[in-house]
Amino acid sequence: MEENASLLVVVDAANVVGSVPDGWWRDRRGAAERLRDRLAADGVPGRAGPAEIVLVVEGAARGVESAPGVRVESAPGSGDDHIVELVARAAGDRPVLVVTADRELRRRVTELGAEVAGPRTVRPG
Repeated sequence: MEENASLLVVVDAANVVGSVPDGWWRDRRGAAERLRDRLAADGVPGRAGPAEIVLVVEGAARGVESAPGVRVESAPGSGDDHIVELVARAAGDRPVLVVTADRELRRRVTELGAEVAGPRTVRPG
């Protein structure tokens, strides 16, 4: 792993948005945009140093635009599979944190060496 390699933070948008019952299901795209904007403004609380934040969207949230500080990637199929691909590409080159509560996804990415954190890391409530 490169010395001083920035942290790659991959956020499972569907899982994080779905963690708080605030009516997100009425406007999945809007909910993903609000999460993107919160990440752009606040970063990842409790994490010092440079970080690259990637928000992975799927389904009705596809097409959400990137914002300064947050790259949005629309998964062509399963959001979980896309997240695993991102982690696999970065594995060994830099530290990776995946934000999700999805148990199976957590298992898949930790096998690749990623750290995991729950939705409250980036979305209090």
